[in-house]
Amino acid sequence: MQKIGVKRSLSDRVILFVGFSLLALFTVSILVPLAYVVIASFMDPNVLNNQGISFRLKDWSLEAYRRVFADAMIWRGFANSFFYSVTATAISVFVTLLAAYPMSKKDLVGRRFFNALFLITMFFGGGLIPTFILMNRLRLVNTIWALLLPGAFNVWNMILARTYYQSISKELWEAAQIDGATEIQYFLKILIPLCKPIIAVLALWGFVGMWNSYFDAMIYLNDAKLQPLQLVLRSILVQNTPQSGMIADIQSTAEMAKMAELLKYSTIVVSSIPLLVMYPFFQKYFDKGIMAGSIKG
Repeated sequence: MQKIGVKRSLSDRVILFVGFSLLALFTVSILVPLAYVVIASFMDPNVLNNQGISFRLKDWSLEAYRRVFADAMIWRGFANSFFYSVTATAISVFVTLLAAYPMSKKDLVGRRFFNALFLITMFFGGGLIPTFILMNRLRLVNTIWALLLPGAFNVWNMILARTYYQSISKELWEAAQIDGATEIQYFLKILIPLCKPIIAVLALWGFVGMWNSYFDAMIYLNDAKLQPLQLVLRSILVQNTPQSGMIADIQSTAEMAKMAELLKYSTIVVSSIPLLVMYPFFQKYFDKGIMAGSIKG
């Protein structure tokens, strides 16, 4: 049976060409810097500064990674970041799912009031200084709870989860009521198993956000043993970067500049590995979850 091709008008072909061209440029703009960072992390800093990227093996070196992984603070930062990311994600997903469920009920008393209250927090915040004073009064400064509790609830994530709940057929709840199920039983045994896509989306967003976060740790954590990986890597780069106006001989300054260049790209790669490993496993849930949680109002 002969396959009939789809005939497109000239305007459609022009639009498709422009769209695919922009998509190709966007893809190249992502892949080129990524490839540059990975290759530069294996290169000798002198060659990189003088000649740029080189594909000759004699110009490559593992010295940057050796220095990074030889630092005990790197491993401690890895462990801290992994703990913060997993724990914060679990808390955030748990709180978000619980908050979204009653908000998905159209017969909830005060639903509009709570919606307005939640939306206000998306546009207005207390500010850094009042937040720090509050955290200090609660005795959370220099504790792990300073990183885990403030971001436990995200309004945007709650809206996505609420919309996903509303996309599930109401007949399931009616059937569960006929079988004698309570709200809690319906939520835990029927609704949650159907929400794997949106749970995967919320977990991925929460993990990535906490893994890349360093500002809150820089503000609230004073103990070096509690610092996450991002803050540890920042400290390493700052310590090995020559400061303007510093008094030092030329050789020492050049050596520090070389060390900073040596560590700059390798630390980027090291901190990005967990995220690159996670995305392929969450991809099948991500597309389904984000679409189902955003198209039904």
